[in-house]
Amino acid sequence: MKVLVTGSSGLIGREVVARLATDGHTVVKFDITDDGSDIRDASALAAAMEGCDGVMHLAAVSRVAWGEAAPALCDDVNIAGTRVLLDVMGQRLRRPWLVFASSREVYGDPEIVPVSESAPMQPVNTYGRSKAAGERMIEAARANGLSVSIVRLSNVYGTVHDHPDRAVPSLLWRSYKGEELRLSGVNAFFDFVHVDDTARGLVMAAKLLADGTEQLPTVHLATGVATSLGELARLSLEVAMSRSSVTVLPARSFDVKGFCGNPARAAEVLGWQAEIRLMDGLRRYLEILKKRGRPLDPVDMPALSQSAA
Repeated sequence: MKVLVTGSSGLIGREVVARLATDGHTVVKFDITDDGSDIRDASALAAAMEGCDGVMHLAAVSRVAWGEAAPALCDDVNIAGTRVLLDVMGQRLRRPWLVFASSREVYGDPEIVPVSESAPMQPVNTYGRSKAAGERMIEAARANGLSVSIVRLSNVYGTVHDHPDRAVPSLLWRSYKGEELRLSGVNAFFDFVHVDDTARGLVMAAKLLADGTEQLPTVHLATGVATSLGELARLSLEVAMSRSSVTVLPARSFDVKGFCGNPARAAEVLGWQAEIRLMDGLRRYLEILKKRGRPLDPVDMPALSQSAA
């Protein structure tokens, strides 16, 4: 199959592209950081989509902190950009299928944990609200016959293309170097999913659509294991055999209190379950960081105007 991957140079996009290519599929890359390919540019999207069987839509202003720093831009890219993509897809004589990468941020602070996909969307930050709006647009397109899979991603880790200030790479690197660990919201808990498992799940959804499954219910890719930031720090110290000190900072106002997802629907619908336990993933990741020999490179929010040309 031939697949357009938006956000192809992002943390997850790179792994999705590599997995598709390894499986023998043709990939069309589309990313603002490579050649200025803007998800809000209908002409560029139409050209890239030519001859594609499906689209994997990962392009976004993709961090909670970025969304809070530039809320209008986050909405413009994540909401208006998704609308442009759907419009372009709707104009094709043979409409491609769509896999949309959403986020556990759409749940906000769920009342019941582990969270099921039927839990209400109650996002508490700009990024989460933009993803919820994207889901609603895609559900409307589904009702009009578009073949769709919405996949909500949890806390993904495990690649050198990650952001150095995110929890896992930051805590691991600081533990390894014997530096102070600084935790914002020590009791906040999350469901950490290795990037290999995440990319595998997204590609599994794509293959089901490509093989003729017309509709897939919304799923999240989660392990079902809740890990607090305090516990993540402890595990990082253990893996790195470190005696780094730990400083606890106040939680940020826009962070959720916690998320842990029920993995049952992903197993039923996709045949997916996480294969890499957190401790094993941390060991693997630390070896990557050691071989690299330096912290991850900073990743800045792409320099985007508020509207596409």
